[in-house]
Amino acid sequence: MSLILRNAQHAVPLYRAHLRFSLDIARSCLKVKNFDLGIICVNNARIQHINRVYRGQDSVTDVLSFPFHEDLNPSLLPIPATPDEYNLGDIYLGVAFIYEQCQKTQEDYRSILTITAVHGLCHLLGHKHNNPEKWKQQMFEKETEILNEINRVTGSKLKPLSTNHY
Repeated sequence: MSLILRNAQHAVPLYRAHLRFSLDIARSCLKVKNFDLGIICVNNARIQHINRVYRGQDSVTDVLSFPFHEDLNPSLLPIPATPDEYNLGDIYLGVAFIYEQCQKTQEDYRSILTITAVHGLCHLLGHKHNNPEKWKQQMFEKETEILNEINRVTGSKLKPLSTNHY
């Protein structure tokens, strides 16, 4: 199925081909290539607005995920009832925020953008990190597995953003 990658911002350069290639690897690794996925890249004002409206947090952030399916179990893939339900949902990437953070930490923007998108993809499949145990058992392990596959195919050296991200 399709991977829609929309650049709805003009503040920061976006290398769509690189991000698309990495996300195709991630989707294959997760066995969800037959599901639609939307990636929308937005500026700081838009991600802050979305964060305020949907999460009640009036702050800029790096990624927000909106799963299509409810009651997700991170160990099981969604089971669509109809062909129209082969959809994972949408990921909003705050690319300006990500870029600004990379400038401060001197990390590679393209790498961090990929890692952040993978993090959002894990959320679409029910992985959570609201406490240290869930973070280690769900997010860190799954992100590491996916990033290792991207590294194997591309020769990158990607790893989860931090070891304390909950």
